[in-house]
Amino acid sequence: MTCQRRIFVIALAAALAAPLVAVAQDLHPSRRPSPLGWSRIALGDTYVSVIYGRPYKRGRDNIFGTKANGAIVPFGDRWRTGANEATEITVTGNVLVGGKPLRAGTYSLFTTPGPETWTVHFNSRLGLDGLGTFADNKFTPVELGPTDVLVVTTKAIEVPEDKEVDQFTIDFERTATGADMVLRWIRTEVRVPIASAAR
Repeated sequence: MTCQRRIFVIALAAALAAPLVAVAQDLHPSRRPSPLGWSRIALGDTYVSVIYGRPYKRGRDNIFGTKANGAIVPFGDRWRTGANEATEITVTGNVLVGGKPLRAGTYSLFTTPGPETWTVHFNSRLGLDGLGTFADNKFTPVELGPTDVLVVTTKAIEVPEDKEVDQFTIDFERTATGADMVLRWIRTEVRVPIASAAR
């Protein structure tokens, strides 16, 4: 093969491969409109970790509210607690969540927002998409109810206007008994107490 022909073949191969590389880059999780977030904390010998999608406000003023008002996340509907795939939480030891026992394991974490209280669902089904279903859409949020292994209710707190949170955040803050898992977005804050059960 001549030198000129070899250069032509290499250039052609590079040109054909370029679109494939571009597509792969666009699918990378770090380039999602709502990037992945990861929060974790150690409670004694127990490790708690949450992986979730972090949507931005993006000028939307009606995130949590009523269906009649066209809220993005209507009161009373089960929410993936973030964006993209359903949020997942892992606990390496048995814990108490809101005073109720939760065994070590990995769970999908859903929430049902309300104007004054939120319901937090720890569900045994994993690999769920944003609607709380598998990729083949065989399971609906309603059908997920029987696979909730723990359900707790907690207060919704209004965040002051000057403390508004533009990007949805799940974090942990230590308390005297363990930690609060803190969910914040726009002007809503929800705290879920978690403590190690190994006492």
